[in-house]
Amino acid sequence: MNPSIPAVHPTVVPAVLPPLVQVRDLSKTFDVSAPWLNRVLERRSKQFVHAVDGVSFSIERGKTLALVGESGCGKSTVARLLVGLYEPTRGTVSFDGVDAAKTLASSEALGLRRRMQMIFQDPYASLNPRWKVQDIVAEPLREHGLMTDEAELRVRVGELLESVGLSALDSVKFPHQFSGGQRQRISIARALATQPEFLVCDEPTSALDVSVQAQVLNIMKDLQRARGLTYLFISHNLAVVRHVADQVGVMYLGQLVELSDKAELFARPRHPYTRMLLDAIPDIHMTGRARTPVQGEVPNPLNPPSGCSFHPRCPLANERCKIERPLLQEFQGVRVACHAVEEARA
Repeated sequence: MNPSIPAVHPTVVPAVLPPLVQVRDLSKTFDVSAPWLNRVLERRSKQFVHAVDGVSFSIERGKTLALVGESGCGKSTVARLLVGLYEPTRGTVSFDGVDAAKTLASSEALGLRRRMQMIFQDPYASLNPRWKVQDIVAEPLREHGLMTDEAELRVRVGELLESVGLSALDSVKFPHQFSGGQRQRISIARALATQPEFLVCDEPTSALDVSVQAQVLNIMKDLQRARGLTYLFISHNLAVVRHVADQVGVMYLGQLVELSDKAELFARPRHPYTRMLLDAIPDIHMTGRARTPVQGEVPNPLNPPSGCSFHPRCPLANERCKIERPLLQEFQGVRVACHAVEEARA
């Protein structure tokens, strides 16, 4: 080798890991029909609600995707579909490259459930009032066969409680002895017991006071940094979403209408519905800015509008919006389902 020619070392390109969670065309339809005899006597047909209708997204490892929208838009149904509490009518949920629905129906279900956990909305309803905190937090460890020795369980429960800002001595108390914020911390400790990679958080702070919300959110962010957790965060509070999310998906009547990075969505919302939601947030620094209040009501999901489901409330709707359902398409790095954006009218 010629010493005058420097050696060329190959550049090592780090492998790009695929998203931890990938959702494709996810749908869930519920049969809400009256009993058979009532339908016969009243000559009524079956009725169905499309709670989730063709939703697709992915969540990168260690990141947070927030789903926002008005009540009844299908956010919580998506959360339950992801952890297997509901079976999808159509579409797939892939977790770390495997089909979650198929895995949860197989002998490997326990291993997958250990890797994904859920934090529920109401800390007053999600904790068994007859159990001590020790038994509540230790339950996942027992169910998954991770620990059986009582002394080890006590130590582990104490560590989990301390990780969420509580004391190991709290393990001998009952849920009614705690405030709402403390109860939600117990719920988080229980969810962390199996050392999951993915947490589905269904409005975990909506039942709490504003000052307590901030404490719980800060704990969740600290845990995410320390453990590399991936979150799906369900919320109707855009101020909370701005604090915790990396990406934001806006849902309306079971459909995803906008999916964007957080900074881009708050700076330049594309979809008219997203603009209405942001305009509804009180902001003392923007008192002189023209606002578009959220108009109208969410349509009856039993009889959704034709075409774009938002067109009865949309100030930019035209004839095409009333007939043709818009597809979720990418525009300048943002995915939007809106004819007005596609036609540059927005």
